[in-house]
Amino acid sequence: MAELFKNIYNPTFFSRFTVCMEEVFPKFDTNSFLKEIYNDEWDNKELKQRMRHITHILNDHLTNDFECNVEMLLKLIPILKQNDFRSDNLEFIFLPDFVEVYGTDDYNISINAFEEITKFVSCEFAVRPFIIDYPKKMIQQMIDWSHHEHPMVRRLASEGCRPRLPWAMALPHLKKDPAPILPILERLKSDTSESVRRSVANNLNDISKDNPDIVIRLAKKWKGKSKELDWVVKHACRTLLKQGIPQVMRLFGFGKVGNINIKKFEIQTPTVSIGGDLKFSFVLKNANGNSTKIRLEYGLYYQKANGTLSKKVFKISEKEYAGGSSTEILRKQPFKIITTRKFHVGHHQVSLIINGIELEKKDFQLIEK
Repeated sequence: MAELFKNIYNPTFFSRFTVCMEEVFPKFDTNSFLKEIYNDEWDNKELKQRMRHITHILNDHLTNDFECNVEMLLKLIPILKQNDFRSDNLEFIFLPDFVEVYGTDDYNISINAFEEITKFVSCEFAVRPFIIDYPKKMIQQMIDWSHHEHPMVRRLASEGCRPRLPWAMALPHLKKDPAPILPILERLKSDTSESVRRSVANNLNDISKDNPDIVIRLAKKWKGKSKELDWVVKHACRTLLKQGIPQVMRLFGFGKVGNINIKKFEIQTPTVSIGGDLKFSFVLKNANGNSTKIRLEYGLYYQKANGTLSKKVFKISEKEYAGGSSTEILRKQPFKIITTRKFHVGHHQVSLIINGIELEKKDFQLIEK
């Protein structure tokens, strides 16, 4: 069985961490720290709960002065590196969390801390309460960060203000009106760092879910400028492509379905057990005389708890199909039990989608294992 992710916080980690902590703060009481970390509730805490618990216990074992504590944590980072803790270690997400929890009333100290800490572990989650509490100041700060020499600080400028950052606090005002974000994305769209460009694309994909017209406008403006920027544009439009928005499909060269047909669409497993696989096949026939660029997808209609169906789109391929060609395609969709999706038994459907147009749909049943 795979090791639970929350167990990144284990005795080996704490042993190495506390040695470093004692070096930067000789009064640090390791025994007391570990005793309070491993309280009666520790085993039942999930990853984020453990992270926040560490934040609180760490604060209890430092001084009563936030500025002094931040200075120690900043001095801690090079010591961690010297002791072979690599940058961007998820374990150390409690460092920016410490600033988030205890620093919202000390804006300048906290912002300076984020700028340094994010070079070691990303502060994308921790800056969000500051964006809510200080919206204008923080957007200007992130514009400033977008000019920073360090790529992880530039990445924070984009990643921190994503309107729909997964597993993070929402930013309702930026979901409603993302205009303040756009100068940051404009600045970073052709950044030399791939991770920064990816963040720009993900930010735009977030925006597309609430303000698609903004992303479509930028996509039309940016497309064709460079190979790297074309990747950003395509990745930014991935939700719009799955939605089959006609002008987005045309932007990427996907035309009308025309003489492209689906033949012999069959469900090999009309009844699927939870933990098993849905298997289906079909033949894609390009009756056009010329090669045709086709984006081929399928839609899975999952049963919800209230009995309605919820559609999720999966891509099969995106390529040129020769004129007159017939291509047999087999697909398997697992219904493996995962923590991010709860399956409900009963009626489900699967559909085939060509260039954003849903063509055929068939039923199948999901049953208990």
